[in-house]
Amino acid sequence: QVQLVESGGGLVQTGGSLRLSCAASGRPFMPYAMDWFRQAPGEEREFVAAVSRNGGTTRYADSVKGRFTISRDYAKNTVYLQMNGLKPEDTAVYYCATTAQTFATTEGAMDFWGKGTLVTVSS
Repeated sequence: QVQLVESGGGLVQTGGSLRLSCAASGRPFMPYAMDWFRQAPGEEREFVAAVSRNGGTTRYADSVKGRFTISRDYAKNTVYLQMNGLKPEDTAVYYCATTAQTFATTEGAMDFWGKGTLVTVSS
């Protein structure tokens, strides 16, 4: 079993920045690919960003490309999502997820989920 705990959410103005963290515990998770998803009020959960097992491959949703950066720290068992140039439409609960696959970007491929952290961007 892998436990994922997100942190770093909060209230920020348009154009501001936040860095989300996802700390993993339980059985060793380093062989796992890691993803961020988000769910806005009244909307379905959507893919945001992913990083592969070895950190060599990343992918982003078109809506965040160029503004968000996913990274991982193997020593700390932590994955980050640096969010710059935030917009009101980025307001959502952000979820960290992991998969035993080398790389994946779909909800169905995820094996474990965190409980989420709320990001609110004011206009």
